[in-house]
Amino acid sequence: MLWAAQDLSRRPLDPDRSASTVVLGQERTGPEYRLDGTRMDRAATNPGTDGFVDRGEVARFDALAATWWDEAGPMRVLHRFNPVRLAYIRDALCRRFGRDPQTPFPLDGLTICDVGCGGGVLSEPLARLGATVTGLDPAEQNIAVARAHAASAGVPVDYRSETIEAVVAAGQSFDAVLIMEVVEHVSDRPAFVRTACAAVKPSGMLFGATLNRTLRSFALAIVGAEYVLGWLPRGTHDWEKFVKPEEFARAIRAGGLDVTDTIGVAYNPLTDGWRTSRDKAVNYMVAAERRA
Repeated sequence: MLWAAQDLSRRPLDPDRSASTVVLGQERTGPEYRLDGTRMDRAATNPGTDGFVDRGEVARFDALAATWWDEAGPMRVLHRFNPVRLAYIRDALCRRFGRDPQTPFPLDGLTICDVGCGGGVLSEPLARLGATVTGLDPAEQNIAVARAHAASAGVPVDYRSETIEAVVAAGQSFDAVLIMEVVEHVSDRPAFVRTACAAVKPSGMLFGATLNRTLRSFALAIVGAEYVLGWLPRGTHDWEKFVKPEEFARAIRAGGLDVTDTIGVAYNPLTDGWRTSRDKAVNYMVAAERRA
């Protein structure tokens, strides 16, 4: 998920304490592992996980399912962010596959898997651009909302309450796989990224978006967006699950793909919109390619 606030706090945190253990009295315990395999504070395998799926995260987003298409509700920030990530994906795919992004259906004939699709906020516009889209989400309520909205809008999207592991095990692959705003919500992130990479066809692409693990992202994405401004439900993010760009890139390379671009995304309060930026301290996106 995302933040959308100004820098509300620049007070230093104790570097010897994890940011997520001090946020407003919340404490988390137990070992966990980052994308690079280094140990964190909670177990990557625990009673609350099922494969890569963190059941606590699934329950949290199940509870929000009815709000996915409410542009003034809890998903407001995601809706404001959608145009910049849609353009990023469209333009990169057009460069890769020799398409004109200005045509009505520039992604016609391309297959895309949107992993952790939620209510379909990104899946639907990609389908409108001509792509054959498969949306995956382990939260059944999310899939129900996504299917209902796509049906009412007349947009063909294949929504499934499945995991990327199941899709790869079935031998399916795609021209593009998206793991947008999802890496920070899974349990075993290195294995999750490798599995997503395995679903990419030769010459295909992987796209990711997540939050950097910095003090600024802690101040903005958690303290600011969740607790001060209330733009996201409290508990949406766990700072220890945020991913540094070099960690994300390492996991992608382990999956056999080459990272071709990493770009920051910044919020502009004057326009209430998002734009790409050289600043990757909070939100950023990644593009990677599999060689033919």
